[in-house]
Amino acid sequence: MDYKKIFSDILAVFFVLVILLLVASLFPIPGNVKLFTVLSGSMEPAIRTGSVVAIKPANEYGIGDIITFGEISRTSVPTTHRIKDIKIDNGKTLYITKGDANNAEDQSPVSKESISGKVFFTIPFLGYGLAAIRHPIGFLLILIIPAGIIIYDQVKVILSETKKEKEDKKLEKESKEPKEPENKEIKNG
Repeated sequence: MDYKKIFSDILAVFFVLVILLLVASLFPIPGNVKLFTVLSGSMEPAIRTGSVVAIKPANEYGIGDIITFGEISRTSVPTTHRIKDIKIDNGKTLYITKGDANNAEDQSPVSKESISGKVFFTIPFLGYGLAAIRHPIGFLLILIIPAGIIIYDQVKVILSETKKEKEDKKLEKESKEPKEPENKEIKNG
């Protein structure tokens, strides 16, 4: 079993997956899908710290739905919690939310306008990679170094194939060259 090849393939798949998720998190995804990294353990064990959550706006939200709400900017992080109750106040729908790991409900009810969407997909722990890749040292460790290893490995394969091809041509050329007749001495005697 070629462990180097298996390791190289796994590294390549991881590399491609991280690149795709990074690109997906930076640009709009069709269907108004957004990706976020979960930074706290308030939703464990349902959603682990460091997971990537994919959210999409919905027409209706119900009790038990996991939603992401709050301001989304470089300086403020939205919250992802479960809807525990729904109340109507002066004709306006308000959602009472709570993190699964929290002891109490969130202090403020959430209006429908402040909900970014409902969680429909999670990828555990991949958020650590996405968060790290946004910093120069993380970018270096997660993208550049694995890419360098993959490129180095492929260059070795190419050089090996080139060397083999040259040797094959040399052997072929030698086999086509006319051989000098062997000198046999005949003794008269």
